[in-house]
Amino acid sequence: MSCIRFNTPAQRRQLAADAPAMRPSDDPVAQFLSPAVTASKVARIRRLAADPNPKIRESAALSYHAPVEIYEALSRDPDAGVRACIAKNEHVPCDILSRLATDPDERVRGFVALNYFVPADAMTALADDPSAVVRGLVDWKTKLAAEEGAVAPELVAAR
Repeated sequence: MSCIRFNTPAQRRQLAADAPAMRPSDDPVAQFLSPAVTASKVARIRRLAADPNPKIRESAALSYHAPVEIYEALSRDPDAGVRACIAKNEHVPCDILSRLATDPDERVRGFVALNYFVPADAMTALADDPSAVVRGLVDWKTKLAAEEGAVAPELVAAR
């Protein structure tokens, strides 16, 4: 049995007419659209966030569609791995990332330093972090951003 499907030109036209969203696009990413975020998806994220297993809570922390109160609760999770997942999530609000910049766990602070949406004041604080690893990540990210022209000149000059 073959996996290759042979459609006639008439069948391809009919398929395209019946499913306009499936028409080829110049943007390859557009061909892999995610399903719409529904109330049941948000309810599932809430259940994941309340799971006793920290690995399950990590998956909720990485979600782009969690409500802000879920991000807030998971940013205070006793498990550093869950907080690290919140720190690396680019959809987490800036005030949560700023607070995580002072987290007691070096790994959490490191992921905050690598998050491109962390506020400048948190990056400035992380530049003076007690951990050499975190300071090194801040330096690396600052140099990378300067090379790409994505950082304010005063932040580069301060380094």
